[in-house]
Amino acid sequence: MVAMQMRQVSAVIAAVFVAWGITLSATAQQQKKLTVYSGREEKIMAPLIEKAQKALNMDIEVRYGDSTSLAIALIEEGKNSPADIFYAQDAGSLGAVAKENLTQKLPNQLLQKVEPQFRSSTGQWVGISGRARVIDYNTKLVKPGELPGSVMQLTDPKWRDKVGWSPTNGSFQSFVSAMRIMEGDRQTLEWLKAMKANGAKTYDGNSAIVEALGRGEIALGLVNNYYLYRFTKDDPNFPVAIHHTQGDAGALINAAGVAVLQTTDQKNDAQKFVAYLLSQEAQQFLTQQFYEYPLVGGIPVSQKQVPLQQLQPPKIDLSQLSDLKGTLGLLQEAGLL
Repeated sequence: MVAMQMRQVSAVIAAVFVAWGITLSATAQQQKKLTVYSGREEKIMAPLIEKAQKALNMDIEVRYGDSTSLAIALIEEGKNSPADIFYAQDAGSLGAVAKENLTQKLPNQLLQKVEPQFRSSTGQWVGISGRARVIDYNTKLVKPGELPGSVMQLTDPKWRDKVGWSPTNGSFQSFVSAMRIMEGDRQTLEWLKAMKANGAKTYDGNSAIVEALGRGEIALGLVNNYYLYRFTKDDPNFPVAIHHTQGDAGALINAAGVAVLQTTDQKNDAQKFVAYLLSQEAQQFLTQQFYEYPLVGGIPVSQKQVPLQQLQPPKIDLSQLSDLKGTLGLLQEAGLL
């Protein structure tokens, strides 16, 4: 009975892949190991990879690092890279790799699972989950009426030594890229220098910023929307809340996404992996377990999240965030890297 059920499940998965234009190999049991470069943290990816391996009967190996560093590594490795897939936490890193002609165009059947604003305009990568930039704040230190209307106001002396950020973080760097597009390099550089002069405190990632907020070490933090919920899940009284700005770079809605690399000799398997990430199972996992926004239609958002359609992000083509080199240079000029 169990064997029959497994054959039925395999038949259903095979039918889905065929419908999406992905051919299943007759020698699936003899597939090579799929290598994924992941800018997503291991505590998210490890259980997701385990699910994918079981669903696809595939051996998957993951190399972890921050998205920016992995993008640079892929560019340096070029045609000698062992990677098959790049899974980045932000569109900027994906765009930087695509800009170097290191990615393959994905099948339309996969691209069309996601709205145009969350995929490459040339089909080189596709978003898997959405994340909104927000200002988290300590509710004991800041009243809602005191919150800034824009991130540009954080250079005000009243926020001296009270703001946390993470300049080495890929999502933060994409946010800076968005500011460059909206405000220009000169004004963005001035903002970065003014923030530093105003005592903005540097942390190693978003989680560290939220932890510092909870301790009252800082009053405001520039982070992604979903990190707070990982804290309130264990402590409903955690004294931090989310503030959404409107229309500025601080309201950017970015996408964690994937690209199939030119170096892969497992194009079919790589596309099956992408198809799995766009499946209902994977989308629900990222939404319900990690509070990210699903990008495939028909998947309900976590009840704790403000629905995407209620947010007011800036009108930016995420493919424009690809000038990683320019953003890193600006951060270096500001003395932040």
